[in-house]
Amino acid sequence: MSEKASIFGTDGVRGRVGEGVIRPDHVLELGWATGQVMARHGMAQVLIGKDTRISGYMFEAALESGLIAAGIDVLLTGPLPTPAIAYLTRTFSADIGLVISASHNPYTDNGIKFFSAAGAKLDDALTGEIESVFSRRAFEMAPPDRLGRARRIDDAAGRYIEFCKSTYRAPGGLQGLKVVLDCANGATYHIAPSVFRELGAEVTAIGVSPDGLNINQGCGATDTRALRAKVLETGADLGIAFDGDGDRVVFVDDQGVERDGDDLLYVLATLSDPQPEGVVGTVMSNAGLEAVLRARGIEFARTPVGDRHVMEKLRDTGWLYGAEPSGHVLCMDRLDTGDGIIAALQVLARLRQHGLTLREALQGLHKYPNVLRNVRLRRAEDRQILESDQWLALVREAQERLAGGRVLVRPSGTEPLIRILVEGPDMAAVNRVAEQLESWLKIRI
Repeated sequence: MSEKASIFGTDGVRGRVGEGVIRPDHVLELGWATGQVMARHGMAQVLIGKDTRISGYMFEAALESGLIAAGIDVLLTGPLPTPAIAYLTRTFSADIGLVISASHNPYTDNGIKFFSAAGAKLDDALTGEIESVFSRRAFEMAPPDRLGRARRIDDAAGRYIEFCKSTYRAPGGLQGLKVVLDCANGATYHIAPSVFRELGAEVTAIGVSPDGLNINQGCGATDTRALRAKVLETGADLGIAFDGDGDRVVFVDDQGVERDGDDLLYVLATLSDPQPEGVVGTVMSNAGLEAVLRARGIEFARTPVGDRHVMEKLRDTGWLYGAEPSGHVLCMDRLDTGDGIIAALQVLARLRQHGLTLREALQGLHKYPNVLRNVRLRRAEDRQILESDQWLALVREAQERLAGGRVLVRPSGTEPLIRILVEGPDMAAVNRVAEQLESWLKIRI
């Protein structure tokens, strides 16, 4: 495995706090390396945000120190959703935006996401340069008169709240909507409730008491049990869950049924006027979604897993909507990065325009039964078992038993996991195949 793959994954740098790059001394050096590369390219200013995990303060200070030591000016926003940093990087004309977050992972993990001046994921050429400088460990502080300066942006949250509200363009706002929001004790805790209340919704908010340790813990987009219960308890019209850094969103309908990114993409595609030429999903997207959209004359393109791949395909095609089942939903007519709050508002706008509940809007979508299993890796090299002849033969045999279904196995880009997706028309067969594949791997890893 290359050095680059071990540092920059599919979504920046990420890992367990205290291990690998995710240590304050290494993060300081990474900040300095970023500053060195910025200086080469005539860049002078970075904007830094973070989520609510306890280690964020430590890494914010380390990044800030490294960048200032390299002569780069720093703007600090405090806790804000990842997409807010993408937006504010442009608003403040910063050259790079950095987010200290491990997204949907527990508080024991952290990481750093990189954005360009345009608010898009930083391109591979620049991250390659940063890594090259970082790997040389040649830290050298700029002279005192050339150090960077730092300042905090006091109105960052307010600016982003107003931007989110501006993307909702259905008449009547959200008046009369009763909604439960689960903010995952993460970066949307002080943003999402204000956005929805100011648009007129009656809001019940959970997951809005971060203590640095409870981010994504039994709440948010990765665990909707609390949200489903609260929707039923309050008789809400629906529930909306964000993940720890606010770039994912999933819904819960009025009967407490979770609705994922595939469902939200279906709503955006079928209730938009004019009807889109096509939409983008990933290899994880449900085959039933693809079938029903194609039957309606809407093309469906698949990409590898990762919202950056979805975004690249949307840019190539000129289409507006794309999503991952996990809840990354892109609405390119509003923002060119995944934003849970803004995506939720666009779905609600379509429902309000057509006078439909979420459950009614999804009646025409018939997804194939599927199961997603995760097998934890003890060592990174264990993933090589996926290339063994015995494993490949087992997967081929499983595929044949599914009678029109499919098996997709891949290493996670953000966690030490192998993900197994099994999908097919018969749920019993899907479960049997998933159990067999999971058991086989667990015995050998």
